[in-house]
Amino acid sequence: MNKITRRQALGTTAGALTVLGIAGATAHAAATDSRAAATTPAGTVDEVYMGRRIQISPASGGGHHGGHHGGAGAPSVRIDGRELHVMQNADGTWISVVNHYETFADPTSLARAAVRELQGSQLAPMQMGGM
Repeated sequence: MNKITRRQALGTTAGALTVLGIAGATAHAAATDSRAAATTPAGTVDEVYMGRRIQISPASGGGHHGGHHGGAGAPSVRIDGRELHVMQNADGTWISVVNHYETFADPTSLARAAVRELQGSQLAPMQMGGM
């Protein structure tokens, strides 16, 4: 007799509910799939969330895209190796091009929300025009 693990049951349930369009239940089931890598340098994140690889590394030097959006402290956020453009608001919260009207306390929460919103789609490269 084969036993179904909790993870398998959640994955099956999440898949069925996604097909039905019940996003709240999918987000709850997906939250159980997050796992951090064993060791990462201070200030970095390298984890798999909902089957997608999230990598966050601290800012280096002059800021993201010349410092005009995220400032000198904007980290590099990648989902499956593709850059997620992020910006920090004056109040310290974070937004991205995927969740532009929803704020998050930190880049990790922001990246996880972007993964949920993408629903399996890949990030497209951002073309930043001159100002």
